[in-house]
Amino acid sequence: MSNFVTEYTTPSGFKLNLNTALFINNEFVAGGSTIDTINPVNGEVIATVQAAEKEQVDLAVEAAEKAFYGGWKKSTGRERARLMNKLADLCERDAEELAQIETLDNGKPLTNSRMVDVQIIVTQLRYFAGWCDKIHGKVIETEGKLSYTVHEPIGVCGGIIPWNLPMGMLSWKIAPAVATGNTVVIKTSELTPLSAIKVAALVKEAGFPPGVINIITGYGHITGDALARHMKVSKIAFTGSLAIGRQIMRASADSNLKKVTLELGGKSPNIVFDDVENLDEVVFWSRMGIFFNAGQACCAGSRIFVQEGIYDKFVEKFKALAASGKVGDPLEADTFQGPQISQRQFDRVMDYIKAGKEEGATCLLGGNRVGDTGYFIEPTIFTDVTPKMKIMQEEIFGPVVCISKFTDIDDVVKKAHDTIYGLAAAVFTSNITRAVTLSNELEAGTVWVNCYNIINENSPFGGYKQSGQGRENSEYALANYTQVKAIKINVGNPL
Repeated sequence: MSNFVTEYTTPSGFKLNLNTALFINNEFVAGGSTIDTINPVNGEVIATVQAAEKEQVDLAVEAAEKAFYGGWKKSTGRERARLMNKLADLCERDAEELAQIETLDNGKPLTNSRMVDVQIIVTQLRYFAGWCDKIHGKVIETEGKLSYTVHEPIGVCGGIIPWNLPMGMLSWKIAPAVATGNTVVIKTSELTPLSAIKVAALVKEAGFPPGVINIITGYGHITGDALARHMKVSKIAFTGSLAIGRQIMRASADSNLKKVTLELGGKSPNIVFDDVENLDEVVFWSRMGIFFNAGQACCAGSRIFVQEGIYDKFVEKFKALAASGKVGDPLEADTFQGPQISQRQFDRVMDYIKAGKEEGATCLLGGNRVGDTGYFIEPTIFTDVTPKMKIMQEEIFGPVVCISKFTDIDDVVKKAHDTIYGLAAAVFTSNITRAVTLSNELEAGTVWVNCYNIINENSPFGGYKQSGQGRENSEYALANYTQVKAIKINVGNPL
């Protein structure tokens, strides 16, 4: 095998050839250092991957710039769509391999990798492929002049993606950028680089010109910082924590004032009114809202507000359902919750659980480690919480939820808005007027009514307040990757 390929057989017997190189200019190359990627199920090293230092970031950006000015900028929408659809076809062909890699590297249940993560990259590519030849400007009536606008690509776009949905976030950054005629350099999380490198091989197989899509990994303070500060990168798209989002903004200001879109944290309220018709369905959606992906989701419904009339009944049912979900081996079909991503994240979540107990909240369920190996944590429910507790204010990014009562709409709106975040929210009620009124009132980029965690490629996703800026997915995302030029032509009118 190549020096950059590691053979790996999963416990279920699936054989993988894991590419561990950087993907620059359609070639797999060495980095300036290496990083061990760890299996969160058992803490063991899966493979040693190449990591980009500043030198490799420069090479990737130079390749992207050359590709942009060398032809991709003027490529036709038809050609870009053809390549994107071909890449989607290849992802579908290798769907099981991609899912196995994602579960191995990230620890999420294999069922989720198959049904969620692989599907996201396929649908994103196909959706934005459909936009490639539909990016139009406008003709504007002005006094005696022909005035029109054109939407042009920005240039080299950098993307910095998180570890919780590696393939999904890869596609959220690549698809709209490439569809609009930009070239990209994507930095994966150092914790979960393997599925993106597999996709890189498919990029080459699909026939993308060298340099259009470059995929590298490395530590944020080295690789990410170099990309965010690079003078030839014209736009950065980042998904991750609020703290790093602030650093990205500073890097843009300190360098070339590159365009920035940020999808950051959340402390999303899930609001349950006492007029709901089927409480079991509400409990089902609420569990998915917080415990999906082991709670490692920016839009997780980590604060559940239940109207006082059904509070006790909701808590009883919610506790029972949460306790019934299997926490364990993500390769087993009946596993609902896998491990946290790393020892560091495990320790962070356990510190929040400790803080909740110390501040006087009641740990109604969970709060403990599961097993002796890996980074598994029980689904954890806190009640008797107060608004200013640490577990009510800060994003935990783990399987921890706080449940509290409310009296009426005014009360719950005040409580829901008691956060620096505004990424998502949910409302459960059988009263459509109340649903619409409250949805309009809530300061959140997405509001789900009688459901949770429904995210589609054709609907915008992004946050209010400190949950970020800009929107991903849908037609709204295209504006992040184009710049508008106004052209005015004198058609012979006298001065």
